[in-house]
Amino acid sequence: MSRPLLTVERLEARHGLLQAVRDVSLEIDDGETLALVGANGAGKTTLLRTIAGAHQPSGGRVVFDGEDVTWAPAYRRARMGIALVPEGRKLFPDLTVEENLRVATAARRPGRWDVDEVLEVFPLLQPLRRRHAASISGGEQQATAIGRALMANPRILLLDEVSLGLAPVVVEGLYRSLAGLSEAGVTIVLVEQDLSRAMAVASRVVCMLEGRLVLEGAAGELTREQVTEAYFGLAAGGAR
Repeated sequence: MSRPLLTVERLEARHGLLQAVRDVSLEIDDGETLALVGANGAGKTTLLRTIAGAHQPSGGRVVFDGEDVTWAPAYRRARMGIALVPEGRKLFPDLTVEENLRVATAARRPGRWDVDEVLEVFPLLQPLRRRHAASISGGEQQATAIGRALMANPRILLLDEVSLGLAPVVVEGLYRSLAGLSEAGVTIVLVEQDLSRAMAVASRVVCMLEGRLVLEGAAGELTREQVTEAYFGLAAGGAR
């Protein structure tokens, strides 16, 4: 039996006195698309940042491809294949779209992703490659941020709030691209507020509440009602 690509064991993370992640254990398989859902303040972003090395844990372990990376710096995790697309995109506004994509080559692993491959997956960026990031729309910036992460040829892509603040038609296009990434075998952890979209694209759904995992199961086996109850803390337990 093959080992998981990523294992989180009893992970704890704090913001000062606030415990944002509480005793979280989770396994993610190579090629899987996992949707991480929960209300604002549930701990989703902190969990992703702790996995990526952008936030220090206060307990537990993070194991990537069999190696304990709990205390490894973010740049080392990036070189191993962990890529985080943070909420808010964090692009360089004065650089062009193509220059923003090429920034990630400093931590590049061998693999298929280059500028041409990214533009094929996100064709809306093709006519914008010479435009400055500050001059393009939110959806185009989000596509650029995901493309920049792909340029490092990651083994796992951590996406925080892909659709936040974007028009529905733009979100639809982004999700078509995410489906293509999943079909290409990219492992994805997706933080998403839109339950319907999350459950449609994911192979598995995990719900967080007050820093804990309260529901976990295959997307095709969970109902929207089960996820909604867990989301708002109306049910104890689930398909774990």
